[in-house]
Amino acid sequence: MSPLSALPPARRVALLAYPDCQVLDVCGPWQVFASANELSGQTLYELSLVARSPGRVITNGGLVMMAELDWAGLEALGAPDTLLAAGGSGVFSQCRQRYHIDGLRELAPDVRRLGAICSGAFLLAEAGLLDGRRVTTHWRHCSTLARQYPRLRVIPDALYVEDGGRYTSAGVTAGIDLALSLVEADHGAALAGRVARELVMFLHRPGGQAQFSEALLHQQRATGPLRELVGRLHADPAGDHSLESMAAQMSVTPRHLSRLFRRYLGTSPGAYLTRLRLEGARLSLLNARPAPPLERLAMQWRLGSAEQLRRLFHRQYGVSPSVYRQRFATTPPPSTSPSLEDMPCA
Repeated sequence: MSPLSALPPARRVALLAYPDCQVLDVCGPWQVFASANELSGQTLYELSLVARSPGRVITNGGLVMMAELDWAGLEALGAPDTLLAAGGSGVFSQCRQRYHIDGLRELAPDVRRLGAICSGAFLLAEAGLLDGRRVTTHWRHCSTLARQYPRLRVIPDALYVEDGGRYTSAGVTAGIDLALSLVEADHGAALAGRVARELVMFLHRPGGQAQFSEALLHQQRATGPLRELVGRLHADPAGDHSLESMAAQMSVTPRHLSRLFRRYLGTSPGAYLTRLRLEGARLSLLNARPAPPLERLAMQWRLGSAEQLRRLFHRQYGVSPSVYRQRFATTPPPSTSPSLEDMPCA
């Protein structure tokens, strides 16, 4: 008997939509579950789109979706295994109207996994379903969520967070990351990996990974010639960047360069460069096949010895390089030649 033939009955997944919701908050997770069905050859997930009433839902991008169920119809089928609320610009109006708030409150006790994509966290928070829990949302709304709902522990730099059966994610594409993690929890890393490859996604962007590019963030904070230098460092972190050479590029003294880094980036030039190099080593560790020796990684990224790299890695990411690779690297299944399904789109 194959592993898939012994799978339990299909899990019901409902996604909540409303006028001016973010279209990708709905169709991103939906496609992850639908692809899991297609790639497994079985109906692992039964999907439903829920709205105030069956019919048209106009998203904030103007795309029209068709909902087949309202709350009464969903309850008539019995509570779903997983219920995810979309975010989007219309969420704040929905919080005031209360209709979906009441529906969520009524159904929540019977739902195994209740979650929200992006600003959909405001719906769950307004319903009192996230009190006392660790949560996240789109970086733009984290401070507002924390201020309006002080009983929540808002984690501003996470892609997604799970706390006691409540799931929240950051903006837009993080909903896909969350859905992939749910597929992996249900049916294992092999299937989740196949779905990720099909969607041209990483299987694991760790839930604690920053929501948006650190390079972009620092380039926004830097100014003038410092921005140009930061851009060059990001383009070639493994280059021979001494404090003196960096200062010379900006026509300032090394001491003044250090002051500029402290003022705009909150760190020293050396510490900033070390962090960039660690990020390069981390990506090499995840993507190289087979795993590169730490001594070679340390030399490639100018991070000293293997032991120095190990200490720096643990300090930055909280685990050793070997544990990190074991937890987050995705090895595609072996094959002798690509099938048509594996070929990239033209």
